[in-house]
Amino acid sequence: MSKNPYGSGMSEHRATIEWSHDGGDFAYDLYSRSHLWHFPGGTRVRASAAPEFLGDADAADPEEAFVAAVASCHMLSFLAIAARKRLVVTAYRDEATGFLAENDEGRLAITEVVLRPSVDFEGAAVTAQQLGDLHDLAHKVCFIANSVRSAIRVEPRREGE
Repeated sequence: MSKNPYGSGMSEHRATIEWSHDGGDFAYDLYSRSHLWHFPGGTRVRASAAPEFLGDADAADPEEAFVAAVASCHMLSFLAIAARKRLVVTAYRDEATGFLAENDEGRLAITEVVLRPSVDFEGAAVTAQQLGDLHDLAHKVCFIANSVRSAIRVEPRREGE
């Protein structure tokens, strides 16, 4: 029997990334980094490199998407655990930050992601210890957190902080 509360089944997840040359000069400083991410179901996201790497600031970049994926997975895990414990979550907000830095091998990587979730519950008073325990369990079962080498730190915020 699997220790994972969500089962041990395997699934596939797909994305299509599409870029084409805009006809301009294909020099490093000049070519467009803008591209599209297509997901099953029809969602399309305008993407680019981060502005620091000559990308479009108005489009999502892979580093932001990585941080969003970590934060989203943690939230979805947290919500599933809370629902199973019959704790009604009325709002969840996370102001997550990822840090791009040199890793131990001297290569650029997202070396740490800090999650700062703020959670509101209906009715039941949830103590700081219970909240921390819920976040610890969410982190342990989060598929994305289990898939990456970056440090992921969770700093739960209490209401009004």
